[in-house]
Amino acid sequence: MILLDSKDIHTMIKSEGLPSFYLQLIEQLKQDFKHWEQFQKSPRHAIHVEGGVMELMPICDDTYYSFKYVNGHPANPLKGRLNIVALGMLAEVAHGHPVMLASMTVLTAIRTAAVAALSSQYLAKKSSKKIAVIGCGAQSEFQILAHHAVFDLDEVRCFDLSSDAMNRFARNLASESFDLVVANSCLEAIKDADIIITSTAVKGRHQILHAHDIQPGQHICAVGGDSPGKTELDPNLLKQAKLVIEYFPQTLDEGEIQNLKPDAEAYIYAELWELISCIKPGRVDNHEITVFDAVGFALEDLSTLKLCYALAKKQKLGTPFDLGGGALKDPKDLYGLFLRE
Repeated sequence: MILLDSKDIHTMIKSEGLPSFYLQLIEQLKQDFKHWEQFQKSPRHAIHVEGGVMELMPICDDTYYSFKYVNGHPANPLKGRLNIVALGMLAEVAHGHPVMLASMTVLTAIRTAAVAALSSQYLAKKSSKKIAVIGCGAQSEFQILAHHAVFDLDEVRCFDLSSDAMNRFARNLASESFDLVVANSCLEAIKDADIIITSTAVKGRHQILHAHDIQPGQHICAVGGDSPGKTELDPNLLKQAKLVIEYFPQTLDEGEIQNLKPDAEAYIYAELWELISCIKPGRVDNHEITVFDAVGFALEDLSTLKLCYALAKKQKLGTPFDLGGGALKDPKDLYGLFLRE
């Protein structure tokens, strides 16, 4: 088994180049979503504690099993800690032994952005040039760069209640090819945008976007930190849009559609895998309003771990880690192994 720490992950991505890494990950996501029905799936297992949540996200097919541990503690930055850290494990199903343990703190942000950009490939206008992000937290730059990897963006607008957050966002992306606009309001940011990303972390049922604010042809990626009781969009907007989700049992508890209970399923057009597998069409004209209600699903972490495992072998990254019991004369003699080691 190999261990990939955060330095290994950063080296890997920088070696590939972030745009290339995004494109490789999006292709891996497409391939795995096409085999959706071959996976054993379940909603994530969440334990809510005072100040946050800690989650396990498992998934398995005939080749690999993976899980990710991830937390969410919104008050952590006030104490000098990251809000979210993550750890992922990849194991081969044939023998059940782990083959890789990896830091997924940055990878979680990257895969969240990659799946949002993947949704936009199917649901946004092909000619999309202008994008708006509402909420300039830790996810925001990753979202923009993932979309820029698949769309030739010429203008990016941002809005956040914190001017410091907007200034950091603009500073971090200042060298990119698109124009950056720091908006004075949410409505100013989204006006005439082709793609709108909502990426807020505030808890509770809020309405960052209302149905009457949205113009024909706009695509919305609702990717803000999701949990039971936390939403960003006007339910009437969901009812009027072509609405796509990842995995109904999980999205119903954590996503925007929790505000549509008990009739949520009636308003859902498709799960994302159905678009990727060509079972249902994505956008069919430039006037549709589309919404991707993203909550983050374990298959996306598996795709990310598979890509990283392949790149780690290619780039010769990672530290060997022995779980015990390599080549044994008697695999049942665990005590004998204990004595020898």
